[in-house]
Amino acid sequence: MLVLPPLLAGCATGPSLEDRGNVTAPPGDSHRLTVGSAGFTESDLLAQMYALLLSDAGYQTSLITVANRELYEPALESGQIDVAPEYAATFADWLNAKSRGPDAPPVGSPDLATTMRELRRLAAPRGLAVLDPGRAVDQNAFAVTASYARRHGLKTLTDLGKSGLKVRLAAGDECVERPYCAPGLRETYGIDITAVDPKGVGTTQAKRAVQSGSNQLVLTTTTDATLDAFGLVLLADDKKLQNADYIVPVVNRARAGGEGVAKALGKLNAVLTTADLAGLNQQVDSWRRLPEDVARSYLRDKGLLKG
Repeated sequence: MLVLPPLLAGCATGPSLEDRGNVTAPPGDSHRLTVGSAGFTESDLLAQMYALLLSDAGYQTSLITVANRELYEPALESGQIDVAPEYAATFADWLNAKSRGPDAPPVGSPDLATTMRELRRLAAPRGLAVLDPGRAVDQNAFAVTASYARRHGLKTLTDLGKSGLKVRLAAGDECVERPYCAPGLRETYGIDITAVDPKGVGTTQAKRAVQSGSNQLVLTTTTDATLDAFGLVLLADDKKLQNADYIVPVVNRARAGGEGVAKALGKLNAVLTTADLAGLNQQVDSWRRLPEDVARSYLRDKGLLKG
């Protein structure tokens, strides 16, 4: 992992946070751009695709990995990183907590338009621009075994609630209190959650617990590429309990806020789906392919690269 140089302090960083919300200069379009990754498979894949698309559009690009939002978000503000993939609702809540404190009520929601409006409102004073989201979303999701779903006629979380089945849920410790997890499953869907088994979010241990029948439901994500290997299927979040964590590029406005970057990255919006992203994750995690090779093959298959 590359290490960022120390962030500049004081007036050398440019306008103050208060001033930056009123900047009237046009968005910048630097020829050299640094694309950031958060260091996990999906972020690496997205960063590679961003870099390839930008290079294809004539930009000189480099990649840097900063596996900590507390470091890479200030680097985005300062221009040490120019472009990074993010998740709309999660990033909105993170910026809100940074601005208003850790106890600030969340601003991310299941509604994408509302979430994007709040995210852009919070990003603008920090010199950041949030480009349009695409079709791919990486949300929390819940899975059961395919045989369990067939036996009880389950396709959605509403179906599970109506079934009256007692359910042990494999998830992280925080699931007991988080509104999107056990409380939400009970209140929104009427699911009879008898216990939360603290085995983590989407871990192998958690999936095996459901596969073996000791648990009936597991908390994972919509881009989990390993569900088939455990004989698991997702139940649809048909009442939209989960927040709108659509993939969005976040850019430093002064360096990468111009139309050229938006046009280059916008090509991905029309093609990349949640299922596509899960498949790309699988190629890296299960097939041991390099993220750059997977990203390049995907973009070429979709006709998005000229070379």
